[in-house]
Amino acid sequence: MKYRQLGRSALKVSELCLGTMNFGPRTSETESFAVLDAAVEAGINFVDTANQYGGRLGVGTTETILGRWLAQDPSRRDRIVLATKVHEPMSDDVNDRGLSARHIQMACDASLKRLRVDHIDLYQMHHIDRLAPAEEIWQAMDRLIAQGKITYVGSSNFPGWKIAQLNERAQPRLGLVSEQSLYNLIERRAEMEVLPACQAYGLGLIAWSPLAGGLLAGKTPAEAGRRQSDDMKRAAAARADQLSRFADLCAELGQSQSAVALAWLLHQPGLTSTIIGPGGLEQLTSILHAPDIELGADLLAKIDAIFPPVGPAPEAYAW
Repeated sequence: MKYRQLGRSALKVSELCLGTMNFGPRTSETESFAVLDAAVEAGINFVDTANQYGGRLGVGTTETILGRWLAQDPSRRDRIVLATKVHEPMSDDVNDRGLSARHIQMACDASLKRLRVDHIDLYQMHHIDRLAPAEEIWQAMDRLIAQGKITYVGSSNFPGWKIAQLNERAQPRLGLVSEQSLYNLIERRAEMEVLPACQAYGLGLIAWSPLAGGLLAGKTPAEAGRRQSDDMKRAAAARADQLSRFADLCAELGQSQSAVALAWLLHQPGLTSTIIGPGGLEQLTSILHAPDIELGADLLAKIDAIFPPVGPAPEAYAW
């Protein structure tokens, strides 16, 4: 496994980040533990979750499962960079959501309890909260850092302007060190404003949904899950030509479509890590080699011809 610096911080994280959203609603606790064990054994040191994850089993379920895995062996905590998120509704209470200083403090304490740890390495704001002033957010984060409950602050699903605003208001703090954004070959809008903002302010980009819900993996709607089947059918039909050309290119390379899609992301300027969310052990092991795939300029150009960029090249913004 290879490692990269997380933005302008000195922290190093694996190029593959283990996403845990499936743990609980889709993947049993036993299988989740097996995936975690195999990921750490393979050198993945970056584990991402969120306080809302749990699906039909209820918010907080995924953090609870992860906490039980960590409790099995206390040494595991020191081997991983643990990331979670705050913002989404955790109950019907009007204040049990968003980015008020009150909710940030309470949500962090609740996550620490579920995770059975004394600190979170990367505490991420899951979405922007237009009602929360930047000063209030940083007041809450400063308190958590001073209390030793969190170490770094990141954002998720933030537009470029909000990344800029929060970092301007953060001075002289370190500010945001990462942004977790939707980014893949099909959805490249992050290249327009989010990636340039991250590069300008020294944030590492963490890509989520790198396989576009399974479209880039060549999954059938049935394999992607019954709930998504209609959406997958429509999306696959709309991009049938692109997906067919991509499948042919991957076949020529002798690589799976999933591995190439992940490798492509790791070749993009400004990207630190890409989240993988395997539903089981087999899915995990099938893509662990993705960081080792080298894509030359000619291959990258061929991929761009299939899935065109939506804005200027990210390096054009490296001022």
